[in-house]
Amino acid sequence: MSETPSSPNLSRRDFLKLAWAFFGGVAALQVGGILFAYLQPRLAEGEFGSVINLGALENFPPNSVTHITNGRFYLVRLADGGLLAMYHRCTHLGCTVPYDQTSGQFVCPCHSSEFDGQGAVKNPPAPRPLDLFAIRVENGEVLVNTGTPIQRQSFDPSQVVYA
Repeated sequence: MSETPSSPNLSRRDFLKLAWAFFGGVAALQVGGILFAYLQPRLAEGEFGSVINLGALENFPPNSVTHITNGRFYLVRLADGGLLAMYHRCTHLGCTVPYDQTSGQFVCPCHSSEFDGQGAVKNPPAPRPLDLFAIRVENGEVLVNTGTPIQRQSFDPSQVVYA
């Protein structure tokens, strides 16, 4: 005699356990997907954390300091035509450092750190100069990469970019 294989009977309790496990897994995947999307950086072109096109080099005359608010930096054009892109965050406690036009210095409003036109410390408590961002000039346009600040311990003429 041959026996027919019997199919296992699925009880109502086992079915409900499987259904709850399935829908719980789907819900966990949805929550995980939402959290993953939330934690992704939102880098828009021309915003802080990306490459910012400032336009023509001629728009920045020698001996000028221009605050680029969406990039969180100052574009400094030195007397000899060199360029520096200095992060506007103080290296002491991270306050936003405004440029004082009358003194030609950057003065931190929090603890009175002072920085000269190249970002070097003139008056502590700031431990080091203002950070820089990488600059390149392509086809007569100034491009600043705000993705990674460049920390420095002192001003060096090699930090200046020339077109």
